[in-house]
Amino acid sequence: MQINHPSVSVVIPTLNSAKVIGRCLDSILMQDYPKEKIEFVFVDGGSTDGTTDLIKSKLNPLRYTLCPNLLRTGEAGKAVGVKNAKSEIIALIDSDNILPDKGWLKQMTEPFSDLEIVASEPLWYTHRKTDSYITRYCALLGMNDPVCLWMGNYDRYCALTDRWTEVANNSEDYGRYLKISFQDSTNIPTIGANGFLIRRDVLQKYQIGDYLFDIDIIYDLALNGRCKIAKVKTGIIHLYCDKMAQFVKKQKRRIKDYNYYNNLGMRKFPWDKIKKGKLAKFCLSTVCLLPVTFQATKGWFKTKDLAWFFHPVACWLTLLVYGFNTVKSLFSSVKIEDRKNWAR
Repeated sequence: MQINHPSVSVVIPTLNSAKVIGRCLDSILMQDYPKEKIEFVFVDGGSTDGTTDLIKSKLNPLRYTLCPNLLRTGEAGKAVGVKNAKSEIIALIDSDNILPDKGWLKQMTEPFSDLEIVASEPLWYTHRKTDSYITRYCALLGMNDPVCLWMGNYDRYCALTDRWTEVANNSEDYGRYLKISFQDSTNIPTIGANGFLIRRDVLQKYQIGDYLFDIDIIYDLALNGRCKIAKVKTGIIHLYCDKMAQFVKKQKRRIKDYNYYNNLGMRKFPWDKIKKGKLAKFCLSTVCLLPVTFQATKGWFKTKDLAWFFHPVACWLTLLVYGFNTVKSLFSSVKIEDRKNWAR
């Protein structure tokens, strides 16, 4: 029986991504998927490290579009990429993502045969012993921001809780994927990044401006009753970072960018409705140290990887960075994190 594979636009924002983009592209090029049905849309924020040269060396010029990202951020890059994509399905893949096997794209597009499903996303982050300790920690935890563990709004399998999220949802098991819908549009997981696929005609119904905030799109879909998402039983590799200084830099960028865009009224998802008690529990658990150390030990007994013991450090660093920048925002104007010397 001949299978009708949908056409896919792979949208990849880049900014000084030469260290990782090659492995990302190799994993996509090896896919067991009709090559004529894959187009690449790169949106570059002004790389100076040879990122664009590497892209050109790996791909036929007829297979990709290279667009400028004048605003430089990943969210701006996604917006530009989506506007230039031409295929049925848009795959938002970051430059530091690696597809774990050659059947990944087929498995991720399979759920779209169900017309109710508007998007798909991997169920877990792939854990590899060869990756850096921070990347391994994030894969095991199922999130890049430890605050999400207390919020319960993570969107990948967490080895500590044995769940992919704690957000209330309706789930139907279709064998190779779960068909998910959410009970409350104001309480949804952080879905939308690192291997997220969505129908282009769904995105076209929204007024995409200069920025595309993934969770805001999911929020809009949930509000309009169209939020049926497939959580596919596969993973994706996310080379989050190698060093503690990079982790701090990314956490700083996350909180500063959120405060900046939120102050401009550009964010739709009501983050202010997150239960303050959960946030307080994160703060107290981190300050007391014993609870987060217990979590790290519990994780180690489940999967013997010393990367678990970065957990108390990650929580402390996150608390300090988020706390300092939140207090600072009360007394001075918030600025977006500078991308001038950003490198992956």
